[in-house]
Amino acid sequence: MLSCKNKDLLPTRAVIAIMIFTACFMSYVLRVNMSINLIAMVEPRGSSEQHIPECTRQEMERANTTESSEKLTSIPDYGVRYEWSNEIQGLILGSYFWGYILTSVPGGLLAERFGPVRTIGITTILSGALNLLIPLGASFHYGIVIAARFLTGALGGVVYPALHCLISRWAPPVEKGKFTGALLGGTLGTVVTWPVLGYIMQSIGWTWAFFLPGIFVLLWCILWFILIADSPEMHPRISEDEKIYISKSLGDNIVKTKRLPPYKDMFLSIPFWAYVILHFGNLWGLYLLLTAGPKFMSEVLGFNLGHSGVLASLPYLARMLFGFVFGFIGDSIRTRQWLSVTATRKSFILFSHILPGIFLISQTLSGCNSTLAVIFLTLSLGMNGASTLTNLQNSQDLAPNFAGTVYGIVNCIGGTTGFITPMLTGYITRESNGMNEWQLIFWIGAAVYIGSGFVFCIFGSGQIQEWNYIEKENLQKEGLENPAFENVLETTEHNTKV
Repeated sequence: MLSCKNKDLLPTRAVIAIMIFTACFMSYVLRVNMSINLIAMVEPRGSSEQHIPECTRQEMERANTTESSEKLTSIPDYGVRYEWSNEIQGLILGSYFWGYILTSVPGGLLAERFGPVRTIGITTILSGALNLLIPLGASFHYGIVIAARFLTGALGGVVYPALHCLISRWAPPVEKGKFTGALLGGTLGTVVTWPVLGYIMQSIGWTWAFFLPGIFVLLWCILWFILIADSPEMHPRISEDEKIYISKSLGDNIVKTKRLPPYKDMFLSIPFWAYVILHFGNLWGLYLLLTAGPKFMSEVLGFNLGHSGVLASLPYLARMLFGFVFGFIGDSIRTRQWLSVTATRKSFILFSHILPGIFLISQTLSGCNSTLAVIFLTLSLGMNGASTLTNLQNSQDLAPNFAGTVYGIVNCIGGTTGFITPMLTGYITRESNGMNEWQLIFWIGAAVYIGSGFVFCIFGSGQIQEWNYIEKENLQKEGLENPAFENVLETTEHNTKV
C-alpha cells in the first residue's frame, strides 16, 4: 500500500482539504444569508392585523387568554421593512439559483481550463462585493435585489465544480471520503450564518447582516490565494515525498492532456442519468430547508428571529457531523475492500435519501409540537450527511478526468430545485401560511427524496466509465496539450486506478 511519511506537522493536502472546507463555508454564507435576512426585510403577511403564527394562535386559544396577544404579535424593529408579497419573496430567494444553474456547467470547464484556484478566488471576491450592495439596491426596488442575487448565484455556481476539479488532482483514492467530507463546509456555513445573522439583526439591524458577511468573505480570499495551488506539482511548499505519494496514488486515471468532455457518450450513459436524478433529489431536500426552513420556524411554529436562526440551523449541524462520520466509514470500507465502490454507493442510499424522506413524513405528523418538528427535521438532514458517500462522490467515480464537468452538469440540473422549491412554497402558501400547507410541502420533499434514491439503486454505478479515458491514438495525432497543466511534472503511470 502506498504511504506518505510527511515530516511536516500538517501535510499539504490536509491544508488543501481545510481550505476546501472553508471555501464551501464562504460560499454558503453568501448563499443562505437571504433566507433569514428576508424575514427582517419584509412586512409580515397580515401585519396590519398583527399576524399570528398558527402554532402561537393555537397555544393562545388553549390558554384562553388574550392578555399577551399584542406583545406576542408585535413586529420587531430590525430596520426599514418592504411590502413584498410571498410571490416576490419566492423570486428573491430563487433568483440566486437562476444564476447558479447557468454557470454550473461552464464552472467545471473554467476550472479545468484556467485552474480551480483562480476560478474560485475571483468569483468569490465579486460575490462578496455584490453582497455589500444589496441594502442599497433594496432601497430602490426589489428588482435590483433579484438582479444582485442572480449575479451572486452565477458567480457561486462555479465554486463546487471547481472544487471537484481540485479534489480530483489532490485526493489519494483512499482519502477521497475525507476530501469529499470537506465539501460539507457549506453546511457549517449555514449552521453559523443563520444564528449569527439573527443576533446581528436583533442588535444592529438587517443592513449589517449583509455588510459584515461581505467583508468577512473578502478577507478570506486573501488566504485562499496564499495557501492553495491547482495541483501538487504547482504547490511551492509541498514536500517531495508527499508530491510523489499523491502522484503515484492517482496513477493514470488523471491525465495531463486536454480534450473536450465526451458529451455524447456522457448523455447516453445510464449511470450518468441515474446520478443526475440522485443529485436532484438530494438538492431538493437540501434547498427546501435552506430557503424555507427559517420561514417555517418563524411564521408557522412561532419562534422569534433569533431562535428561528438557531433551530433552523440544527439540521445542518447534524448533516455536517454525520457527514464526517459517514466519510470516515466510507474510507474504512474502501481501505479494507469490504464492498465494491458501486455496492458502497447503493448501500448508503438508505441513509442519504430513504431515511431523510421517512423523517420528513414523520415531521408532518408532529403538528405544532415544536420539539418533535425540530427533531425530525434534524434527523432528516442529518442522515443526508451520508451524501458524502453517494452523490457527492459519484462524479469522481464515473469520470475522474472530467469530474468538474460532470458535477457541473449534474449540479446545473439539480440546482433548479433552488428556485423550484421557494416558488412552490410561495405558491402553496399564497392564500394561507398554515400547518396544512406546510405538510403538503414536506410530503412532496419526501417523495422526491425516496424516489430518486430508488432510481439510483436500480440504474446507478460507482465504476469508472469508458468515456473517462482519452484515446491515446487520437492524442498522438492531434498533439493536444492542456494549458491548465503547463509546467506540471508528468505523473507516474500504470498504478492502481481509483
